[in-house]
Amino acid sequence: MSTLKLGLQLGYWGAQRPDDLVPIAQEAERLGFDSVWTAEAWGSDAFTPLAWIGAHTTRIRLGTSVVQLSARTPTATAMAALTLDHLSNGRVILGLGVSGPQVVEGWYGQPFSKPLARTREYIDVIRQVLRRDAPVTNPGEHYPLPYTGAGSWGMGKPLRSITHPLRADVPIFLGAEGPKNVALAAEIADGWLPLYYSPYRNEVYAKSLAEAKPGFEIAQFVMVQINDDVEAALMPVKSMLGFYIGGMGSKKRNFHLELMSRMGFEAEAHKIQELFFEGKRAEAIAVVPDQFADEISLVGPVERIRDRLEAWKETPVTGLLLANRDPETLRTMAELVS
Repeated sequence: MSTLKLGLQLGYWGAQRPDDLVPIAQEAERLGFDSVWTAEAWGSDAFTPLAWIGAHTTRIRLGTSVVQLSARTPTATAMAALTLDHLSNGRVILGLGVSGPQVVEGWYGQPFSKPLARTREYIDVIRQVLRRDAPVTNPGEHYPLPYTGAGSWGMGKPLRSITHPLRADVPIFLGAEGPKNVALAAEIADGWLPLYYSPYRNEVYAKSLAEAKPGFEIAQFVMVQINDDVEAALMPVKSMLGFYIGGMGSKKRNFHLELMSRMGFEAEAHKIQELFFEGKRAEAIAVVPDQFADEISLVGPVERIRDRLEAWKETPVTGLLLANRDPETLRTMAELVS
């Protein structure tokens, strides 16, 4: 049975800047949380809020969950990570993810093709920057260094970072859903950031994680709702699932839908998407199975959550990233896992 570390998942911003980033991160640090995480979609970025939080904390690790590959070249991401790692005295966890074709091609104007090969190249370049043992080069097709393609002046030269990284081994986690992506995380990364994980269905990822090395971390996003009414507590979870499975992806390809299908809820996943695209969002949310929402979250009375935490301790998951900004809920969770 493993001891679970706790993280605070702050996600990305909505329409306006949240005002509680620093106080809730400070409370998480005071409670002994291991990490705090920020994200990006197509609005706020992941690095800037972490820098702000890092300036107001001293111990808690600072994770990106996730930085989107297409938002920056690998050397730009390495620069941001090594800068923040210096400023925070070695607290950065660099979480990376490919996002999806709608965002990559619609927001960043980049091709989504060959995500596995792109990820492998991207991480290799970042690690070269952080090791700083030689000028950075990459012969790959996705991030060639030096660049010699169309429009090149033919004057590029391999460079190494002016700034010496504080750590050559900044932990790199991968956000991954598909079996091959998860296997890639186990092969080349220091940790994995799943989207949905059920402690009652460990077999879904068992083959993909078979080659994970010792010390490999799995930090799972978990929505927490303490409420004596379990049905009411599940509604925010079902709303999130209805949006992601119904609308976060095209009708032709939705990675979240595919994951839900692999977890045993294929018919329901397709019905959610069908209703969502018909504009029937409330109906789509209602179709989300209570069982699925319940398995991937922690909801209900405190004693129920305490009991269900035991199932998580029997999994390969090493940490739970709590998606809840209520200080009392965080305090309760800290007591439950202590």
